[in-house]
Amino acid sequence: MKFLNFKIPHSLSLLSPRRTYSFSSQKTHLNKHPLSRKTFFQSNTKDSLISHLCDQKRLREAVQLLSQIDQPPSASIYSNLIQLCVQHRALEEGKKVHAHTKASGFVPGVFICNRFLDMYVKCGSLRDAQKVFDEMPERDLCSWNTMISGYAKVGKLDEARNLFDEMPERDNFSWTAMISGYVHHAQPKEALNLYRMMLRHENSKSNKFTVTSALAASAAIPNLRMGKEIHGNIVRIGLDSDEVVWSALSDMYGKCGSIGEARHIFDKMVDKDVVSWTAMIDKYFEDGRREKGFDLFSEFMRSGIRPNDFTFAGVLNACADHAAEDLGKQVHGYMTRIGFDPFSFAASALVHMYSKCGSIEDAKRVFKGMPRPDLVSWTSLIAGYAQNGQPNEALKLFELLLKSGTQPDHITFVGVLSACTHAGLVDKGLEYFHSIKEKHGLKHTADHYACIIDLLARAGRFGEAEDIIDKMPMKPDKFLWASLLGGCRIHRNLELAKRAAEALFEIEPENPATYVTLANIYATAGMWGEVAKVRKAMDDKGVVKKPGLSWIEIKREKHEFLVGDKSHPKSHDIHNFLGELSKRMKEKGYVPDTNFVLHDVEEEQKEQNLSYHSEKLAVAFGIISTPPGTTIRVFKNLRTCVDCHTAIKFISKIVQRKIIVRDSNRFHYFEDGSCSCGDYW
Repeated sequence: MKFLNFKIPHSLSLLSPRRTYSFSSQKTHLNKHPLSRKTFFQSNTKDSLISHLCDQKRLREAVQLLSQIDQPPSASIYSNLIQLCVQHRALEEGKKVHAHTKASGFVPGVFICNRFLDMYVKCGSLRDAQKVFDEMPERDLCSWNTMISGYAKVGKLDEARNLFDEMPERDNFSWTAMISGYVHHAQPKEALNLYRMMLRHENSKSNKFTVTSALAASAAIPNLRMGKEIHGNIVRIGLDSDEVVWSALSDMYGKCGSIGEARHIFDKMVDKDVVSWTAMIDKYFEDGRREKGFDLFSEFMRSGIRPNDFTFAGVLNACADHAAEDLGKQVHGYMTRIGFDPFSFAASALVHMYSKCGSIEDAKRVFKGMPRPDLVSWTSLIAGYAQNGQPNEALKLFELLLKSGTQPDHITFVGVLSACTHAGLVDKGLEYFHSIKEKHGLKHTADHYACIIDLLARAGRFGEAEDIIDKMPMKPDKFLWASLLGGCRIHRNLELAKRAAEALFEIEPENPATYVTLANIYATAGMWGEVAKVRKAMDDKGVVKKPGLSWIEIKREKHEFLVGDKSHPKSHDIHNFLGELSKRMKEKGYVPDTNFVLHDVEEEQKEQNLSYHSEKLAVAFGIISTPPGTTIRVFKNLRTCVDCHTAIKFISKIVQRKIIVRDSNRFHYFEDGSCSCGDYW
């Protein structure tokens, strides 16, 4: 056996404090001392030495010393060693300690066995834990709870439940471990069933951990009725003053769609922290109540509590979704004043916000200020370039990403393929598509297939598109078929349009976009009988066309317009201005595109129908409400139509304005009679 050399601390030394000792089963310098070797090891020195090494966190040396001692140390030494193994998650050393107890003849009691259970569970070896559990001659409540919690945390819920059902008695920890296990592994119904069972159990009493798990289960389903029952139980057992419980209640009401109740709970909380504020703000945004969310964020800013990265990211993402760039800039300014971390995901949210709001230069500026941009930032800027009419910049940035050593993911490639689509780079797009699997080792997703079909269909390469669809390893989704149908509309491919429409009718029969697009294709072909059939099918199924809605913000006030809208206070001025513009546009060569007007009416009536589309009304209002030279920013809930796209090009040249329109698909930058999309959208 090798010698283990170390210096005994002065407080533990039986001999000279400066002398170095070597312990061996064959030879030792201690033989020279009046104290015999046997007497030395019968003393408490071996325990003290191991204990001292444990205090110094020198686990390996302690276990090595243990292996050189034939007689078992005290139970407390084993306990200290096991605890140190847990702290270091040192499974191998833990197994050596366990093996030593067996080899030395030590008979562990329930306490030491429970220590071993805890160690094996926390070191991720449930098999060894189960073996210890099975071999225990006696078990206590802690033994059962440790195993149940261990299985529940890793999602082995059947094993956990079997033990739970077998255990002779249960406490709050037993119930909570099982309920929270169901919640964390997406089985909220089972969690609530078990919670109901617990309430019927005579000896069981909920604590804050149990009720918060049950509330999380109600929120996940969501089940407002059960959530209210739990709320009632919380009041009855006196947990309604606990801030953690209040936070869980607020979260439950919010996720169950009862935002008013969530806010009521939130307002009653005495010690609101940044987590509570952030959660309530996010609930408003998730529920689509943008103004309430922004108002509460403003209130939060006045509370004196400092927002964190999650707060900023949530608000900035809401600004991106609602194109609220002005507020996003205010948030950015506040972040700059308090000094935000350029490495944080809040910085990534800034890049995302500016990209989605069409301020690509601001997005680029934030990106360049990041010491090490993360993948989210790279992807946001790539997608931003693609959607903002700069597809070549998007592809250049992607190549820089690859050179930086950052590994792209499937979302990055959606942005890259979208850039190719917007630029009409079919062959380049196909090259990137194939590289996803062949070069980067990623799997093609449904989004990748939808993008490549969109690219091919827009280019009229339907044979290749059908070939890819037929060889897909997954069933085509609604986005793919919608992309194909859109390409068929551009190139007037009736046969393939029917195939795509039939697939969409099967997947989502209630979506009006499919009916409208198919009817447009028939209308272009002059097949008014087929148009009538499509419209009748819509009526029979109760499908209503989603109205085109456009909006513009002037002096922080939002103005919305529907097609033919006359409800706006300045409606008379808007219509008169559009009438004047129409005359000047026609003088410049504008010809209304009536191909997609769905009604078989006179040409003059078709032109009249086109003249007052929502985006034209919004653009006109923006022009008459702002000083000359001001950039006009309009947002639309649907894709802009061909005629409006053409008309706004003419308008931008006539009024010498830069006009930005963000539709449901991308940004269009109109300036001096042309658009950033190159008429390819």
